[in-house]
Amino acid sequence: MNLPISVCTEHYTQIGDVRLCWFEWGKAFAAQGTTLLVHATGFHARCWDQTISHLPGRHIIAVEMRGHGRSDNTGPITWEALSTDLAGFIATLDLHDLVAAGHSMGGYCLTHAAAVMPERFRRLVLIDPVIMEPASYHTDANQQASFLDNAGRHPVAKRRNAFDSVAAMVANFKGRGSFAVWEDAVLQDYCEYGLLPNPEGSGFVLACPPQVEAAIYMGSGSTDIYGELSRVTMPVKVLRAYRQEGPRTEMNFSLSPTYPGLAALLPDAEDIYLPELTHFMPMQAPAVVAQYLTGVE
Repeated sequence: MNLPISVCTEHYTQIGDVRLCWFEWGKAFAAQGTTLLVHATGFHARCWDQTISHLPGRHIIAVEMRGHGRSDNTGPITWEALSTDLAGFIATLDLHDLVAAGHSMGGYCLTHAAAVMPERFRRLVLIDPVIMEPASYHTDANQQASFLDNAGRHPVAKRRNAFDSVAAMVANFKGRGSFAVWEDAVLQDYCEYGLLPNPEGSGFVLACPPQVEAAIYMGSGSTDIYGELSRVTMPVKVLRAYRQEGPRTEMNFSLSPTYPGLAALLPDAEDIYLPELTHFMPMQAPAVVAQYLTGVE
C-alpha cells in the first residue's frame, strides 16, 4: 500500500543555456544525504511520486531534463547535452553524498555525472539504463532507422500530442500496450504533470513534444559512454528488465535496452536481472525501486 506523498516544492535553476525545473521533498540532513532521481525519455520528475511515497522522511530531488516537463525546450537536445546538463545541475546545487537513481535515458546521464564527479555520490541505482552493447556505438547504422516511415519520421514523432483534459489522456493510455502494467496512480501522475496548456488554443499538449522525444531516441547510439565507466567507482546496482535476445524487428518499449555485461564493466557493481518486470520499472513496481534505493531488497 502506498504511503501519503510528502509535500514537494517546485524550483527553477539556470544551467548554462537552459533553465531546468526540479522538485524537492523533505529537507537535507547530514546523516542521510540526498536522494536524486532522474527520469526517462519522454517523462518528467513527477513520474517518481509513487516511488517517493515509499521513501518517507528522506530529502529527495527530482529534476526535469532539457525538453521535458517544465524545463526549457532548448535545442539541440542531444545525449551529450542532457548528460552535461545533469552534471551542471549537481554542481550548481552543490549536491553531495547522493544516493541517485536514473531510469532509462536518466540512467545513462547519471552514469556520466558519476564519472565526472564521483566524489559527490554514495551509490547509484541504474534502472534499465540506455547503455547498449559497446559495438552499437561504433557503427554507421542507426538502430532506430529501421523504424522510420517512408517520410523519414520516427513512430514516436507521430504520437498524439493534444488532449482536452488530464482525464482524456488517462483514458487514452489506460490498459494499452506498455501502459497496461503501470500502477493506476503512476499513470495519473504521468498525465496530470505531463501536460502543459496549449499555447495555440484550448486544451493541453504534452510537456515533452513528440518530436523532441523522437530526436532523443534517434540519438541513443551517438555518444559512447564506455570510456567513462572506470571512473564510476561508487557501489552501483544495475536493474535490468526482461530482455529479448536477437535483433529487434518491431519497436517494443517494454524490453530492456541495457547491455547485460554492463555491471561487469563497472568497478563496484551488481547486476540484478528482473525478468518479471518491463522497462517501465518505476511505473510498474515503484515499491520495488524504492527498496533498492533504501538498500533493503
